[in-house]
Amino acid sequence: MRIISGISKGKRLYAPEGMSVRPTSDKIKESVFNIIGYIEEDSIVLDLFAGTGSVGIEFLARGAKECYFVDASYKSLNYVKKNVEICNFKDKAKIMQNDYEKAIESFCILNQKFDYIFADPPYDLLCCNNIAQKILQNKLLKKNGLLIIESDKSEEIFTNLDYEDVKYKEKIYGRTRISMIKLLED
Repeated sequence: MRIISGISKGKRLYAPEGMSVRPTSDKIKESVFNIIGYIEEDSIVLDLFAGTGSVGIEFLARGAKECYFVDASYKSLNYVKKNVEICNFKDKAKIMQNDYEKAIESFCILNQKFDYIFADPPYDLLCCNNIAQKILQNKLLKKNGLLIIESDKSEEIFTNLDYEDVKYKEKIYGRTRISMIKLLED
């Protein structure tokens, strides 16, 4: 696993052995970032279910101002800390141990909004629709903000969403579904 572009291009990242953490593959990261395009310098990112932090670090390498890394696992956050340090992004990273629902509530209370939110929950949790609902209900996306959710291709995402000011797109890569929802300007 490595950083595929930007100022840390080619840096190898630490990841646990086995499948306890399922990092986003370089192929999928590259596809997602090709769709996103240019990352504004003042962008604020949330890497939810951060795992190793590879996606949030990729945002930082491509110019994002800061990234919040959230994971419920202390072990995963140790990998995030190591990876943030080897890429020299310690000053741009905010690392939080929390489950996704509590993290979303905390950000809502703090009125923290994001330009990009990437969520990659364990496939067996089947919580992607809930994640999307909570993020949109709590207004965590800035206008023109982008929510990206990685899931198993069999999981239905964005069902029963009743929002007129969003644009939805998805792509399937093998077993993986990448769902994107953009919050449009009023």
